Amino acid sequence: MWTDNPICAEDLRQIASCPSVAWEKLRGKTVLVTGATGLIGSYLVSALCYQVLQGVSMRILAVVRDRGKAERLFAPQRAQTDALSFVVGTMESFPAIDAPVDYIVHGAAPTASRFMAERPVETIRAILAGTEAVLERARSSSCQGLVFLSSLEVYGALHREEKVAEDHAAMVDTMAPRSSYPEAKRMAEALCASYASEYHVPAKVIRLTQTFGPGRQAGDRRVWSQFLDSALAHEDIVLLTDGGTRRAYLYLSDAVTAILTVLLDGEPATAYNAANEAAYVSIRKMAETVAELTAGHPSGPIRVTRKEDVAAAKVFPPELYMDLDTTRLRSLGWQPAYGLREMFQRMIAAETCRAQTSNV
Repeated sequence: MWTDNPICAEDLRQIASCPSVAWEKLRGKTVLVTGATGLIGSYLVSALCYQVLQGVSMRILAVVRDRGKAERLFAPQRAQTDALSFVVGTMESFPAIDAPVDYIVHGAAPTASRFMAERPVETIRAILAGTEAVLERARSSSCQGLVFLSSLEVYGALHREEKVAEDHAAMVDTMAPRSSYPEAKRMAEALCASYASEYHVPAKVIRLTQTFGPGRQAGDRRVWSQFLDSALAHEDIVLLTDGGTRRAYLYLSDAVTAILTVLLDGEPATAYNAANEAAYVSIRKMAETVAELTAGHPSGPIRVTRKEDVAAAKVFPPELYMDLDTTRLRSLGWQPAYGLREMFQRMIAAETCRAQTSNV
């Protein structure tokens, strides 16, 4: 997904013109990105490459596990600029990097819930080992800025409606294997704050809500991706629960501008919530929003239905609420550009364009 896709091209222009991103601070610098082939990481790398094409020279180092995958993913970007290079390695065995590094975006971490539940030890090791290695790199390089991509999951499970600011108390069940992810993220945040305090590493933390946009991975089974599949196939959306869980969501390009804003202008040893507060909705409301977008189809809109499946429903947690307060991030000048309806409109348009291009 690059500038040949009109939605992605528009996203890149929006990121490039975002007033809260101090792009000039990156001129002539080297930016290291871990997790570069993930959904957020790849969009961030693309945005940096795009900015190079706009005249802001920089070097981009992408830490990747699979060079072949990275070369396929970023082939269009590398065809237009030589600013992007790959560093092959894992978080458990962080690669040596000879060049000085000025800024670091640390986004590498397991992302599949099933992996977190079935491989909790590996989940913890990857997050902690990777974060410590990145912080050590920042310490030895006299890095000018580092941002760690954390998660709304650090707040645990909240069962009542309330605003959640960065100092909100958390409740995470440490005896549940699936808690390997939020607990490791919490410890990684503590490492960032500790390196900032003891070694003066300018480490910041951004706590991202669920984020989506063009470029999802094949087989993504997160609820928003399933709803998107239903819209593209023009099939009814079937809910296995009442869909009462509520959280705020964030569009991919808005996540990138939030990350860059915190990286370049955030305060060290400080956490920032990132979400679109206007997109705080229930899962059912999200499903209904997606269904409404299919109203122009010749056979009419798809429906949202409820399937009574007691066994399947037991897999899902009880209703949760995560209404993130983004006052601290917005104080840096950041604002989200796209609401929930626009998020899905853009993803549908991007995927339709990609399908049409691949069929030519």
